[in-house]
Amino acid sequence: MIKNICVVYTHHKLGDLIWQLPYIKAISDHHKLEIDLIVREKTQAKNIFRDLKYIKSINYNNFRKGIFYWIDVFKLMKIFFHNKYSHVYILDKVNKPAIAAKLLGIKNIIGPGIGNQKKWLTVNNFLKDDDWNLNYSEQSQKLLKLNNIKLNNLYPNIDIDIDRLNRQHPDLMREGKKIAFGVDSFEDYKIWFEENFAELADLLYEKKLFDYIYLICGPDKAHISKKIISLSGEKYFIDCSNKDLTGVITAIKNSDFFVGNNSGPLNLASALGVKSFGLIANDAISELKFSKINFIVPDGYQDNTWIRDRNNMKTLTAEKVFKTLIERLENESK
Repeated sequence: MIKNICVVYTHHKLGDLIWQLPYIKAISDHHKLEIDLIVREKTQAKNIFRDLKYIKSINYNNFRKGIFYWIDVFKLMKIFFHNKYSHVYILDKVNKPAIAAKLLGIKNIIGPGIGNQKKWLTVNNFLKDDDWNLNYSEQSQKLLKLNNIKLNNLYPNIDIDIDRLNRQHPDLMREGKKIAFGVDSFEDYKIWFEENFAELADLLYEKKLFDYIYLICGPDKAHISKKIISLSGEKYFIDCSNKDLTGVITAIKNSDFFVGNNSGPLNLASALGVKSFGLIANDAISELKFSKINFIVPDGYQDNTWIRDRNNMKTLTAEKVFKTLIERLENESK
């Protein structure tokens, strides 16, 4: 029988999908085949992963609830039937792809098997229910190990044709040194204050560490980048809030380093191979331990603690971030 492999991941956050790349690649390496990927459209995976050699195609599914539940199941069945998959790997506990694959009689349906999902799987090497307490990366690592799939690299890596993107976004090109600030986040309580970003920019500029700063944020948070520019009064900012994801990738990839909130762009920068510094005060850095992100935390910070109050981000001062950045950048240059 000819093998054809599909991997499904249903989380809607870009950062969560990026964390799964090592496990998606491990599945591809195990079968010595390019794989098809099914994810949510909100991840914009088609724009991000188009240059990854181990992904053959990307399909979108919304994975909705309520009256749309079975509509999305039938959409999955249509994709599965058209591609005649021999294997469907599901990297989270959602039932829909397992149900769709089982109804079509696909022989190899592999997933974590947490909760009701296990009754739809055909391969019984699944996790224990209390493994749901593990973070998403640890769950996928355990699933691969149970199915004898070798994991060669824990860290996400995204290859991108930056020359193509530079041609697409000539308005982002500047002569001189460029850095990027990731100034928004999906959760507001993770967002460092605009005053701090403006102050940090002034401190870094005095050290002549950049000529321009890309401000990375979504269009729904454009007021953040505009406030930073207003507070600073300087003209070295390049506001990327009106850019699509290819523009954001272009800006990040052209930066010497990235400083930002715990967000999709922070994870994206790290996976793109850009030196990345994450500003953390209200959530757990242990959740991001399988990354190359440099974390900067306030004095007295306690890991594995979630504080859903943005005001607590004020405990991380611009001076502390500046001093930590300088120290780490100098250490890396030695």
